[in-house]
Amino acid sequence: MLAVFLKDVRSFFSGLLGFLILGVFLLISSLFLWVIPGQFNILDQGFAEMSSFFLFAPWIYLLLIPAVAMKSLAEERKSGTLELLLIRPISLPQLVLGKWLGILSIGFIAFLPTLFYLLGLGDLGLEKNNYDSGIVWGGYTGLLFLLCSYSAIALYCSSLNQNQVVALLLAALGCLLFYSGWGALASWVGSGRFAENLEWLGAKTHYQQMARGVIDLRDLLFFVFVTLFFLTLTYLRLKHDR
Repeated sequence: MLAVFLKDVRSFFSGLLGFLILGVFLLISSLFLWVIPGQFNILDQGFAEMSSFFLFAPWIYLLLIPAVAMKSLAEERKSGTLELLLIRPISLPQLVLGKWLGILSIGFIAFLPTLFYLLGLGDLGLEKNNYDSGIVWGGYTGLLFLLCSYSAIALYCSSLNQNQVVALLLAALGCLLFYSGWGALASWVGSGRFAENLEWLGAKTHYQQMARGVIDLRDLLFFVFVTLFFLTLTYLRLKHDR
């Protein structure tokens, strides 16, 4: 598992494309949070807090994670190296976990520089470093669990075919439906218990609860279940190929 994980991370950073993807992610997030006027601009909110970032982050990661994952299994299948991996003395669960951890770790690396936003926030308040730490750490916790699910969904989509572009589009669509699709369907249905249940199936409700600084075990378990579900689907897909 460790060998697969390290191979994927090294492969991502071995060329300019990996750094370009992360650079574009940081550039876009910085522009929307600090420069471009709008609902995500921290300066326009009038409060020294990270709420704008945590509202914006799921949408940019919805593109970043599929871009990272698109070659994870799709390229292996196209180049023929997937067959070599499947006949190696490594268990399928280890292979799946190694691939998933590779995607997740790159996503984690991408949001580490955003911690520097806290330095900027610390100088915006009337008192230095006077920001709501509950929102900050609740938001980052929610973002980490969301990344776990995004990575599992994107990995499964990458396992379905050998075309990286198709894998990218499938993963982006899958993550979009997972995050906001159920909520959109609930809005279309209207109000009532059925609509509430539909909204609960979407990640947006659970994530935004955590982004407000409220950590509920049920929200954590929701992301754990979705992550395990798609990792299991990936395992079954590779088992069929083997």
